Amino acid sequence: QLVESGGGLVQPGGSLRLSCVGSGFRMDGHVIGWFRQAPGKEREGVSSISSSGAGIEYADSVKGRFTISRDNAKSTVYLQMDNLKPDDTGVYYCATGWSPIVTLDALDYDDWGQGTQVTVSS
Repeated sequence: QLVESGGGLVQPGGSLRLSCVGSGFRMDGHVIGWFRQAPGKEREGVSSISSSGAGIEYADSVKGRFTISRDNAKSTVYLQMDNLKPDDTGVYYCATGWSPIVTLDALDYDDWGQGTQVTVSS
């Protein structure tokens, strides 16, 4: 099971840190990805991290603003989001990858959390 938290309402230029906590399985054996979905839009990959944390990928739209990290001792993956923009608004989900490849393709992920809402607005 994956549980996301840390979402909320923030002004443009602000920051949030999302957390994804895993339970009931060995989270440290999986790639973990962050995805988001805005109203009326398809789900898109935001960032992903390998099981060791050595491999990381970001969507072009968030490079330089978002940072993914993980603490395997706490079974937690984080997404630090800085300089947030209104286009970052959406429901953010974390998911476990079924292969060791670090990708932003939702088809490479099978178990999903329930999501946490992020709203960037003045």
